[in-house]
Amino acid sequence: MNGLSRETLTLNMGPQHPSTHGVLRLVLELEGETVRKCLPVIGYLHTGIEKEMETRTYLQNVTLVDRIEYVASYLEEMAFYQAVERLMDVEVPPRARYIRVLMCELNRIASHLVAMGTYGLDLGTFSPFLYAFREREMILDLFEEVCGARLTYSYITIGGVHDDLPDGWIDNCTKFVDYFEPRIAEYHTLLTNNHIFIKRTANIGVLPKALALAHGCSGPMLRGSLDRTKGDPDWDLRKIEKYSGYGNYEFNAVIPPFEQAPPETVIGDCWHRYMVRMVEVVESVKIVRQGLERYKKAAGSHRVELPKHLSAGEAYVETECPRGQMGFYVVGSPAKGQVPLRVRARSSSMANLSVAGKICAGCLIADIPAIIGSIDIVMGEIDR
Repeated sequence: MNGLSRETLTLNMGPQHPSTHGVLRLVLELEGETVRKCLPVIGYLHTGIEKEMETRTYLQNVTLVDRIEYVASYLEEMAFYQAVERLMDVEVPPRARYIRVLMCELNRIASHLVAMGTYGLDLGTFSPFLYAFREREMILDLFEEVCGARLTYSYITIGGVHDDLPDGWIDNCTKFVDYFEPRIAEYHTLLTNNHIFIKRTANIGVLPKALALAHGCSGPMLRGSLDRTKGDPDWDLRKIEKYSGYGNYEFNAVIPPFEQAPPETVIGDCWHRYMVRMVEVVESVKIVRQGLERYKKAAGSHRVELPKHLSAGEAYVETECPRGQMGFYVVGSPAKGQVPLRVRARSSSMANLSVAGKICAGCLIADIPAIIGSIDIVMGEIDR
């Protein structure tokens, strides 16, 4: 620079910035408008949920599990209670598995609608948010019919679910799916194919597959960096582990390339991470339709009787949540009875956020909301 020294500016983005998706602070080192370094600073929520779970029974812990990842609580319940069931050697009946899959896939759709709508807000457009939350409210109505709650459900339990589906719920869910499926094209018109949105996300925040794997990324964050034409595997635990009977459902793990991808995009950028979630919504609709048909034919109870013996040993189970692989490690102790000795959670958002510093380096400060929004973090899952 003609003998002049380079000067940088340290800037705090957050922890109250609306584009940080929760209580997240980003310390940016800027040279002009170019980001040279980005350091995520976490810990502002201080929930201490993992230690709290070691003071309550397995059944009581559902209220805490719901609040780890409050945008998709059903999937958190699924992950925790599958670990508890493995620890207690409990077999879930088919009717309960169908209900669980229905709740989880509807919750996955609702979560991705939140991701899509708020991502539009991050980038300066308001209309997609209204469309997304219009449909999300309908899903929450279905959840309220089932368990009386719209956000934190306390519904999935050891050996099944708390109650069977109420009368008329299957018909209401079918009507919603029939209404919702044609609406997906509207989202693509509003956002996916929007010229300004493409310019804000194409070739921005590119995450190479090797870097994603090195940091333990999962979910859409990882799958957005894969390439099916190069033989990359279906990195979706519903396909790999086939838990809760997912192996019997017909659906696809969503991996690029996409036919509708604009020419200026590259695999691993913000646009591809967004698009993985949009296509996953379509796959979840397929699963919901199959689950509705299977539930109609299912016999038996919606849960099993809990074992009388005290649980001992340890178990770890991971499931595919909207943001990636969420796992629970549970240690039982006869001395503590129905209270776990240890509980630890493996957060997908924590691993996904860990790459932010590397994929933000060299971008413009205006690209930071686009990159952080494409990660789709929930801070309750990180500051647990």
